[in-house]
Amino acid sequence: MIGIVSATAAGAAARDRLAAAWPGRVRVYGGPVADAVRAAFAECEQLVCFLATGAVVRIVAPLLAGKETDPGIVCVDEAGRFAVALLGGHGGGANALAREVAGVLGAEPVVTTATDAVDVPGLDTLGLPVEGAVAGVTRALLDGEPVALRAEVAWPLPPLPVVPEGTAAAYTIRVTDRLVEPGEREAVLRPPSLVVGVGASRGAPAEEVLGLIGDALRDAGLAAASVAELATVDAKAGEPGLLAAAERLGVPLVTYPAGELAGVAVPNPSAAPLDAVGTPSVAEAAALRRGGELLVPKRKSVRADGRPATATCAVVRRPGRGRLAVVGLGPGARDLLTPRAAAELRRASVLVGLDQYVDQIRDLLRPGTRVLESGLGAEEERARTAVEEARRGHAVALIGSGDAGVYAMASPALAEASDDIDVVGVPGVTAALAAGAVLGAPLGHDHVSISLSDLHTPWEVIERRVRAAAGADLVVTFYNPRSRGRDWQLPKALAILAEHRAPATPVGVVRNASRADESARLTTLAALDPATVDMMTVVTVGNTATREIAGRMVTPRGYRWQESTR
Repeated sequence: MIGIVSATAAGAAARDRLAAAWPGRVRVYGGPVADAVRAAFAECEQLVCFLATGAVVRIVAPLLAGKETDPGIVCVDEAGRFAVALLGGHGGGANALAREVAGVLGAEPVVTTATDAVDVPGLDTLGLPVEGAVAGVTRALLDGEPVALRAEVAWPLPPLPVVPEGTAAAYTIRVTDRLVEPGEREAVLRPPSLVVGVGASRGAPAEEVLGLIGDALRDAGLAAASVAELATVDAKAGEPGLLAAAERLGVPLVTYPAGELAGVAVPNPSAAPLDAVGTPSVAEAAALRRGGELLVPKRKSVRADGRPATATCAVVRRPGRGRLAVVGLGPGARDLLTPRAAAELRRASVLVGLDQYVDQIRDLLRPGTRVLESGLGAEEERARTAVEEARRGHAVALIGSGDAGVYAMASPALAEASDDIDVVGVPGVTAALAAGAVLGAPLGHDHVSISLSDLHTPWEVIERRVRAAAGADLVVTFYNPRSRGRDWQLPKALAILAEHRAPATPVGVVRNASRADESARLTTLAALDPATVDMMTVVTVGNTATREIAGRMVTPRGYRWQESTR
């Protein structure tokens, strides 16, 4: 919950704008200002104070306990010009909150955290437990000193300005689930790579389960901070000792049907669990159910009083799942690049794309981003490269213009990808929409997009689609209409449409939609000169209802409109 405190009428007005923008997220505190701030500090995860920073500092100073527990605080000035991340920039989320507040109020976010100021991710913001010389390594990153990344476990991290692998460095970021003591100049990140399979008799105490898990991890040299989940059979989903153990470890208890576990090959099956719950293995099978490397085979708990063990466990290391974001950059204008696309570009440690598209967004990349760019005609190679990098455990962004799913990189990438990586699609404003907005409203009714490039599709197939669209009276947007080596396809396609549409049918021609050198013109099916069209152009041909109105191309939403205007 976000607590909001204001002292003046102007602050109250801005407060109400936030409350309206964030329904259910905020709680407004009234009454004396100091009391309101103190109450919000005690009750909320974050605060937005429409007060001077000095006043807030004096109020909260006696309340501060530590960055691990203090709420994030953002202060907004009386004029609503600045949203200042005052306290808890990383741990309390104040940096992100300041940007959110600024977005709602039209203010400027003020973030003074060193890593954010130079656009380097803080090691304590990566979502992984971190220990060791965190401050020293972070300072080295900020100062540009050589820092090495030693990833013993592959994990999709954001970009970090580290030296190439094999280069000597005084500081190290180590990614490992091993139980290691960090060096003097080493920060250790703990990826959630370990799954502990557990079996338990009815009534097994949580202390016995936790003791067994702790001994198993310690004996194998594995870090408890890297445990991602406990796993068991469905029949044990409500076992109090397992639930309590998972809660104490801060991880979920994941369960599987006995039939699924029975199909998992394990080294140590047993008749006892088969008779009890219907599977010859619980601990090993549950740990291995979603794949991985068995590090600790099944072991039983040991009771001090000599009574029979009531718990078993096994430990598996799952490989880090790489992440592939297929990102549409839009038609070219920076303000048409979506916030989600920009966020994915900043998140990716590896960027794959056509060289000219990389140049468009290079300034948005964080320091340390590895860029793999290539020229025209290497689409399939780029798709394979992106998938391969994701399979190595990296966070990858594969970029394309417009929408990545429309005549772009999503199709070849997903044809290469399997279920061993996570794939995220990020939509973009495609060329047909950008050109349509320039022309007016040519896509107001049913429409179709057709690429006239026969490099990947035989012309016979393209022609059949053009004839179908012509016969169905669909508005048609032609992508890739004409190049130096393909100069006859567009005239042929226009001739097919002319068999079904009047010579005066409006045609919109837009080149470089949304870019600085954008050009657009409205002509007719009879008057269009194909020689004026190139690969940077989108050609939109209206249907029988499309009209030119006040210099704009308009296709009505329904044909009744056409009848009423005659």
